Amino acid sequence: MTPATRSETSAKDFASDQDVRWCPGCGDYAILKGVQKTLADVGASTENTVFVSGIGCAARFPYYMSTYGFHTIHGRAPALATGLKLANPDLDVWVVTGDGDALSIGGNHTLHVLRRNVDLQILLFNNEIYGLTKGQASPTSRRGTVTPSTPRGSFSNPVHPASFAIGAGARFVARGIDINLKLLTEVLKAAHEHRGASFVEIFQNCIVFNDGCFSEFTDKAHAGSMQLVVENGKPLRFGPDGNRGLRFNPRSWKLETVDVGPDGVAVEDLVVHDETNRALALLLAELQPPDAPMALGVLYRDPAESYHEAMLAGVPAAGASLSDLLRTGKTWTVEG
Repeated sequence: MTPATRSETSAKDFASDQDVRWCPGCGDYAILKGVQKTLADVGASTENTVFVSGIGCAARFPYYMSTYGFHTIHGRAPALATGLKLANPDLDVWVVTGDGDALSIGGNHTLHVLRRNVDLQILLFNNEIYGLTKGQASPTSRRGTVTPSTPRGSFSNPVHPASFAIGAGARFVARGIDINLKLLTEVLKAAHEHRGASFVEIFQNCIVFNDGCFSEFTDKAHAGSMQLVVENGKPLRFGPDGNRGLRFNPRSWKLETVDVGPDGVAVEDLVVHDETNRALALLLAELQPPDAPMALGVLYRDPAESYHEAMLAGVPAAGASLSDLLRTGKTWTVEG
């Protein structure tokens, strides 16, 4: 088959001939469509794109993409993806992972790929459960979650993926929702445009083992009042008619929800979103319903030199071949 060129690509060009096998109603279907649409919209090429996954329901993703792909081992997708990008920096490399895969056994790999700022798009499907292995509690499961591994309810505090990414030194952190195609594609396009590690948390519903876990801000009845889609340079305002907003409380050093309008505060008193403000991004990442809205969109974007750029810049400076480097310095020869 002749690879599709940049000017010819459509979403269908990125769909493989494999039967998509997720549970009926799984949020992964919507994410798959969103990624395929995004690649077509940005003019990606099928022959220059690679998807790398670990283990879990999300890890089937490479099979359904008409691109290069690797289904690797549990938690190690970032390591393999790093090797690909360093070996061939021209490749467009995407990592698809789940909350268990990325934040449990793969937590160390996720941390280091973010702090190194390797030029990858990392998509973390967060359903707050281990779906593939039949519904055990995951690192993102909330306290009190009853599962086969926590029959009396989880006693652990959950990991917030966006907070983790910011703390690990990520230079791009964003959030989307599986069923909100418009927001999801906007976030994915921004992640693709960013040079360096892009971390996107996608709230994904597991209809079998954790159905409705995000309903407090994804259901139509709550979406308007509990979703805050942040926009750079604009006040942090939400609600059906923008009648609510976020103000910084200097006493608690937290964002507080306030009413906006004649009976509340003025729009000028609200915090204005600044994508380059790491402290603000962390405050937004920590907001949790029902006490506050869920912050969505690009929480943080502050580009810096990527890992492969730094590595390539250092190669000419070394001024020696690999063979020369292996034979210089503190080396010795063992004679038989």
